[in-house]
Amino acid sequence: MSPAFDPFSRSCPSRTVLDTVADRWAVLVLVALGDGQARFGALRERVDGISPKMLTATLRALVADGLVERRQVADRLRQVDYELTFIGRSALPAATALVQWAAGQAAAVIAAREDAS
Repeated sequence: MSPAFDPFSRSCPSRTVLDTVADRWAVLVLVALGDGQARFGALRERVDGISPKMLTATLRALVADGLVERRQVADRLRQVDYELTFIGRSALPAATALVQWAAGQAAAVIAAREDAS
């Protein structure tokens, strides 16, 4: 952790970064883009259950934070590709690990929820 930033402090700007990258949809989109560039439709198919509105909002946030690059295809007016930037690729191992952990621990977490209710 950088000494200039303390995410445990309420006024730390790094919290805004966590707001973006800790979002369920953002994590899944980052991991989906880990396979390489993709178009909106391909991302929507890969991230099952995300609405077009939510995918648009998620991509806009990731682009604004510099994790994803949005590229208009030169010869196609309405064709756009999305790809991880250097910063996005640096977040990929953590996002992938989180997705793998969630898949591996889902049964235990669901059982704990059932026990708690």
